[in-house]
Amino acid sequence: MEILAGPAVSELPERHSVGIRVRTPFRGMFAVRDELMRELYAWLGEHGVEHGVTFFRLHVVDMNGTMEIETGVVTKAPVRGTGRIAAGVLPAGRYATMTYVGHGRRANGTLIDWVRAGDEALDVEENPAGDRFACRYEAYLTDPRAERMKTKWQIELAIRLRD
Repeated sequence: MEILAGPAVSELPERHSVGIRVRTPFRGMFAVRDELMRELYAWLGEHGVEHGVTFFRLHVVDMNGTMEIETGVVTKAPVRGTGRIAAGVLPAGRYATMTYVGHGRRANGTLIDWVRAGDEALDVEENPAGDRFACRYEAYLTDPRAERMKTKWQIELAIRLRD
């Protein structure tokens, strides 16, 4: 893993989004993400929706059980979804952020360890059935449709901090 920026605390604005939220086991989660991206991109094209970066949001993390994930895109304004596609927001707030290339699990561990070593606290409800995050996501700064090699993607990792 190569860190390109951060770790740092960043103030991020509210951003409108549209995406698909599902539950899936941790094992195989990224194959599910990839399938959701294809479905979402097809829907965006059919509906002529302009969008910004693609993101992969972790709503509930239970690496030994069921994850609750969302694959989405940032939009300039609210977008009405249909079927599995739903409107949403990435909430405003203070976030621990880091931009990296390479291994995502290691990057997540690095950022979480950095937060825990400082004076900040993650905005998370810890639970044996899965930790529920106020907002935790990876934004793909590299367009996944343009670069197939995931190990080459530039990714911004962001986890909301408690106020």
